[in-house]
Amino acid sequence: MKIGKFLLGAMAVAPIAAAAQSSVTLYGVIDTGVEYVNNIGQAKDSVVRVPVLTGTVPSRWGLRGAEDLGGGLKSVFVLESGFAPDSGASNQGGRLFGRQALVGLSGRWGQVALGRQYTMLFWAGLDSDILGPNIYGSASLDNYIPNTRADNAISYKGTFGGLTVGATYSFGRDTVNAGPSPAGTNCAGENPADKKACREWSALLMYERGWWGVAAAYDSQRGGPGAFGGLTNSNLTDDRLSVSGYMLLSRTKLGAGWLRRDNEGSPTRISDLYYAGVSYDITPAFNLAGQLYHLNYHGSDNKAWLYALRGTYAFSKRTSVYATAGFIDNGGQLGLSVSAGQVGSNPRAGGNQFGTMLGVKHVF
Repeated sequence: MKIGKFLLGAMAVAPIAAAAQSSVTLYGVIDTGVEYVNNIGQAKDSVVRVPVLTGTVPSRWGLRGAEDLGGGLKSVFVLESGFAPDSGASNQGGRLFGRQALVGLSGRWGQVALGRQYTMLFWAGLDSDILGPNIYGSASLDNYIPNTRADNAISYKGTFGGLTVGATYSFGRDTVNAGPSPAGTNCAGENPADKKACREWSALLMYERGWWGVAAAYDSQRGGPGAFGGLTNSNLTDDRLSVSGYMLLSRTKLGAGWLRRDNEGSPTRISDLYYAGVSYDITPAFNLAGQLYHLNYHGSDNKAWLYALRGTYAFSKRTSVYATAGFIDNGGQLGLSVSAGQVGSNPRAGGNQFGTMLGVKHVF
């Protein structure tokens, strides 16, 4: 009788113990508001709208999990979906899990993963780009920066003390034709007739010491037949070199960086993007952040200055409201929009533009 009770007790406890070895987390953020942008097109029109792509950060939901396999080895997965809060539609070219869809193994030696995932350019700028994917920010000048992902990719990333090293390699960086945009470049790759087509690779070297850090990354995208953005054959590449750093000082964070781009599919092939920003906690609940950007194309009059400012008030750890504004001054034949929130709001060539947005963000 005692043996029977022991077995029943063991059977009841076993599923709980097994479940304790693995975990799955549902998470997400919804961030939206109302935006005003002026000086659109030759007629210098203005628009008031709820943006599609981003506020302070892009809206998303996801699942992430891990299972302890013993001996310090874990299996991991991430499924992350980006969506447009104005309509509920899927972003990233209509993909179900367009932000991340990966599975891998991790241990003391680092992590190896397979699937759609960030390239190392993303991790290099995560702390140094103070405003990050803010609607007025680096994405207004180079819309690949918040979209540094590749399909069909294998990655490695490991941290040893303060040193982080990583790399990705994609056999076909973009399987969705929903562009032209960073999420739809018509470059599927994995082509037996052209083995170089649409490959991507990246590498990262980063060193952090608690209150400061520096990072360098290289990201290379290869073209293919019919690809958008001028990369119409596999001999053409679009490369980016990023060098950046950040510093934490009491209630202040400083960040700066430089990104050199060499795009063989563009008539203005080489460009430099410089940025520097500061974030300051005025109170534990109220943060003020600003950043200055300069984009310059070599051998051309094309250039742009972008000024961006954001104030955020946190009601709690999950809910905050914000006001953000940006001003862009284009030179030469450049007509970049101040806003990365939605396509179709560019000023005339060489024109300037102002944008502002009031929004709310909830993290779950």
